[in-house]
Amino acid sequence: MAYKFIDNYREKGARKRLVEVLKKKGIEDEQVLQAIGKVPRHYFFDETFWVQAYKDIAFPIGEGQTISQPYTVAYQSELLHIHKGQKVLEIGTGCGYQTCILMELGAEVYTIERQEKLYERTIQVLPYMGYRPHFFLGDGSKGIEAHAPYDKIIVTAGAPTVPDVLLRQLNIGGLLVIPVGNEQEQKMVTILKVGENDYEKVVLDTFRFVPLVGDKAW
Repeated sequence: MAYKFIDNYREKGARKRLVEVLKKKGIEDEQVLQAIGKVPRHYFFDETFWVQAYKDIAFPIGEGQTISQPYTVAYQSELLHIHKGQKVLEIGTGCGYQTCILMELGAEVYTIERQEKLYERTIQVLPYMGYRPHFFLGDGSKGIEAHAPYDKIIVTAGAPTVPDVLLRQLNIGGLLVIPVGNEQEQKMVTILKVGENDYEKVVLDTFRFVPLVGDKAW
């Protein structure tokens, strides 16, 4: 597949304005804001819809999925407190925008997507952009046990409950960020693994994600 994406002053200016919007909405982590300001979000849009790329909105990407609202991406990324070199599992690659943000933050990313068409598109687009995570096609609700444990796990779809299998794949001291609720809305939840079977859970703000589908979810 040949790509001829353009990232000029217009798009870079739009990203700067988006960063200012996110600051006003409460995003404070400078590394997260810098990552949002660097990743060309319009690369994930059909050229017809490029004008939508730097609005703070979610947008359909096909297969019943969406590219998450930039605020949501920044919010989850800020909660993760990623340090350079940390091993991060992303459940739900989607178009790969969140993946790019994680990599800009210095993470070594393992990312899994269940929708084959999205997976096939993303494994071409991200390397073209210069991002080379570890890609997997499969049921993300079960994690990727073969490469566990992880320092951080981020789930980018709404789960009915927290899958125990994901908690088992965390390092001690590791953190899981996951939206949990019904199929209409979820609460963002963070779970810190403080011992082999000991966890600290915090329930945060309300969001609306597409459902997490799989053996350990919907």
